Amino acid sequence: MKILLINKFLYPKGGDAISTLTTGKLLVEKGHEVFYWGMEAPENPEFPYKEYFVSHVDYDKPSGILHQLKLSLNILYSLEARAKIGSLISKVKPDLVHLNNFAHQISPSILDVMKREKIPVVMTMRDYKLVCPAYQMLADGKPCERCKGRKYYFCFLKRCTKKSAAKSMVNAVEMYLHHMILHIYDKIDFYISPSQFMRDMVREMGFKGEVRHLPNFIHADSFRPSYAWENGNIVYFGRLSNEKGLGTLIEASKGLDVEVKIIGDGPLRNSLIFRVKNEKIKNVKFLGYKIGGELHRELRKSMFAVLPSECYENNPRSVMEAFALGKPVIGSRIGGIPELVRDGETGLTFEPGNVENLREKIKYLKENPNKITEMGKNARRFVEENLNPEKHYTELIKTYQRAIDKYKREK
Repeated sequence: MKILLINKFLYPKGGDAISTLTTGKLLVEKGHEVFYWGMEAPENPEFPYKEYFVSHVDYDKPSGILHQLKLSLNILYSLEARAKIGSLISKVKPDLVHLNNFAHQISPSILDVMKREKIPVVMTMRDYKLVCPAYQMLADGKPCERCKGRKYYFCFLKRCTKKSAAKSMVNAVEMYLHHMILHIYDKIDFYISPSQFMRDMVREMGFKGEVRHLPNFIHADSFRPSYAWENGNIVYFGRLSNEKGLGTLIEASKGLDVEVKIIGDGPLRNSLIFRVKNEKIKNVKFLGYKIGGELHRELRKSMFAVLPSECYENNPRSVMEAFALGKPVIGSRIGGIPELVRDGETGLTFEPGNVENLREKIKYLKENPNKITEMGKNARRFVEENLNPEKHYTELIKTYQRAIDKYKREK
């Protein structure tokens, strides 16, 4: 089968890109012919047909009014993306297109081409963009469901997009145009949700597409587990941003006989470092951005990982990686986290934002090392049995086949 995988980022920038690339690798291993398409970027690997990628876009880079207007129009409907995907499809003639994260930098204008060419389309939802103009279902740092029932104007009223009235207005207009005027997302045959929570939430918010639950997968064999640890460290690794609950973690760590290592980068990095220095918190260390073997070494030395998110997480890869390394996770009881962090089995959960509750869970595991080992082994077993590539591939191909069969019936 010829499969065209689409994601706006095609280097390991985040979970959406990593999952896209690992899915492509799995499909190639199974004998399929895979092509990639997305946005130009200097970090991209060498891809065939990269001349058809859309131009690089950076919405955070300062620019003039006319350039900003052009970018806004591309969010609504990109003629460049439509033309370039049309040229690529005419070259490679895929049997199926698998979409991932493509809003804004690419835009759903590409769906018109796929419909015209009668190509089945499957999409994996990597965030809440199909029901939330600002992706995350957050407002004022807290989970938000105000746009339920297509009340997208709340995005503008609350300035949900980077606290900008102009950007929030563009995103609200985008949603009304795509969902209520063009009905452009109706051109996708099947949707995949990596978490049951996301599947249920988008339905509750009013999304009508057919959504199937299929969690992400991980090659556990690529991770060497360690059920021991050094020096009693605990680790957070991921993006340093408001919704990740790092303020709660730092507050909960005060006075504990445990060193907290924070690994990653993001917009909160400098303010978090300042807070730790200003409040003379001696047991919190910032290690910067780490990936691959360097990250895994830090995790193997730790007792367990912590994910204190205060947003509707989908199917966090950080939890899966910690599990694969034999480490349990203390995770907030929100979004898709409890589907992975099974209380008392693969880790512990706590009430999001509750400092004392998190402190209690950290102290409990610190004082019960046998539980850390037991849960770490359970966590490793969980990914081996439930999140393995073979299981994922079997279910993914079933979804592909359903999309292809649907098109055959409609011809």
